[in-house]
Amino acid sequence: QVQLVESGGGLVQAGGSLRLSCVASGRILTMNAMGWYRQPLGKQRELVAMSTGGSTNYADSVKGRFTISRDNTKKMVYLQMNSLKPEDTAVYYCNADISSGPFDYPRNYWGQGTQVTVSS
Repeated sequence: QVQLVESGGGLVQAGGSLRLSCVASGRILTMNAMGWYRQPLGKQRELVAMSTGGSTNYADSVKGRFTISRDNTKKMVYLQMNSLKPEDTAVYYCNADISSGPFDYPRNYWGQGTQVTVSS
């Protein structure tokens, strides 16, 4: 079984920074796409940033402010969030496509989420 666990959320003032971390554990052979989503209260979950095969993609709303990075040896993905705005307030979820064996198709996994609150 594979688990994703996020950390690093919290309360920060507008203009501040936070760094989210996500660690994968369990039976892992390869980690393919890894990314971050967020879900504001009462709204749909949306993609924030994705790292795939050496390339990265960002939602327009966070371009230039957020940076995704990953350390495959540590089985971790990070989200550095700078110049935070109140509209960035949401539960942030780690997401990853992970293969557990040489003959296994990648499966998609979600973390439990970490709350980020940005005060004005």
